[in-house]
Amino acid sequence: MSTEHVLVDAVEKRCVLVGVTTQGTTEVQAKEYIDELEFLALTAGVITHKKFNQNLEYPNPKTYVGAGKLDEIRQYVMMNSIEVVIFDDELSPSQFRNLEAVLEVKVLDRNNLILDIFASRARTFHAKTQVELAQLKYLLPRLTRLWTHLERQQGGIGMRSGAGETQIEVDRRIIQDKIFSLQKKLKSIDKQMTVQRGNRGQLVRVALVGYTNVGKSTIMNMLSKSDVFAENKLFATLDTTVRKVVIENLPFLLTDTVGFIRKLPHQLIESFKSTLDEVREADLLVHVLDISHANFEDQYDVVNDTLSEIDKSDKPSIVIFNKIDTYNYVEKEVDDLTPLEACNYSLQDLEKTWMAKLNSTKCVFISASKKENLEELKSILYNDVKKIFQERYPYHHFLY
Repeated sequence: MSTEHVLVDAVEKRCVLVGVTTQGTTEVQAKEYIDELEFLALTAGVITHKKFNQNLEYPNPKTYVGAGKLDEIRQYVMMNSIEVVIFDDELSPSQFRNLEAVLEVKVLDRNNLILDIFASRARTFHAKTQVELAQLKYLLPRLTRLWTHLERQQGGIGMRSGAGETQIEVDRRIIQDKIFSLQKKLKSIDKQMTVQRGNRGQLVRVALVGYTNVGKSTIMNMLSKSDVFAENKLFATLDTTVRKVVIENLPFLLTDTVGFIRKLPHQLIESFKSTLDEVREADLLVHVLDISHANFEDQYDVVNDTLSEIDKSDKPSIVIFNKIDTYNYVEKEVDDLTPLEACNYSLQDLEKTWMAKLNSTKCVFISASKKENLEELKSILYNDVKKIFQERYPYHHFLY
């Protein structure tokens, strides 16, 4: 009963995307959300042919969208040979059943799309175990949708008396046993990784955090002179990478962590505990932002909200605004009275604004790919790491 790649086949498929804009969501945000879902689909190897969106107070509890919009989607799917319909929220088991009955094609939601991407990206035994556990936890309440033999009954010696045990109960028990087994494996791995972290000596730990695809791995490669895999796709890095970095003869450990994303499935947060432990145990957080992204401020909030869930401590931090080389400044006309957007501010304006907004947190504007302003970043890192080291070991003979 393997769960790897069960949601999106390796061959390229045609899909449509469906989102709901609820109260409090702007048109700009709604477009960003559905565009991000398209990027997720592309990362999973699925080509988007059309995007549907509906303004609702809240998603329809039975079919996510209204009856009229669902019929519009159904007709488009039939007329254009669409194979997959992807929804931009987590669907309940009943919504899955209802939607598949109407659309008669494979239905995915945002969560199982992300889980499938994680499954395709996992390389080490540790990451694969984490992803498989998350997938099984997601699949468990949705067995009625995924198994076709659910009406059969199991009877006989060793089985439940009476009408017998239904196949769905057998499947559920098998999955629960597998979840228990994977949890035991992860506990063992986590113990080993805890020992490894404890064996890293007195070096200060710095963790790169941020939204997916903001350039954390590129910064890691630049600072550590290593070759961590970096690609312009979501979740290019799943496995935690730790490198020793030396700036002006001051050594410290730099960790590249998995990227966050809006509506990150809670199953993944639970399963990637050891990865998140790198964040919890870090002495300094480096929050990386893609300054060229239209909604980088929303991404900043998403990461901070997720960090507050996994680590309540108040760690010192640095904010890196990356990709200044691709920032597109758009100057507004004098008589243009529409609200200002992020792109209507120059980099100099943004720098002043964020320095004032962050106040006690240092920030720096760089281009990791073009190696712009890297000396300023290294200087800030050096001073912060040195301060942490001196506070931790006040009687240590400090040579740096």
